Amino acid sequence: MDYFTQNNVKHIDYKDIEILRMFVSPSGKIMPRRRTKLSAKNQRNVAQAVKRARFMGMLPFVQK
Repeated sequence: MDYFTQNNVKHIDYKDIEILRMFVSPSGKIMPRRRTKLSAKNQRNVAQAVKRARFMGMLPFVQK
């Protein structure tokens, strides 16, 4: 079971920064699927949401 099925999250949204920060490493990289334990579909959705949040300026591209 992954995070989204456990917490009944229906849609991964780029505006939900608190959830997206859990899937980004301290250096700013998107964590791989083997660490996040997400399904392939959810991992693709998380990656797309992180990229959209970065483009909109809600998440930084890199951490210092």
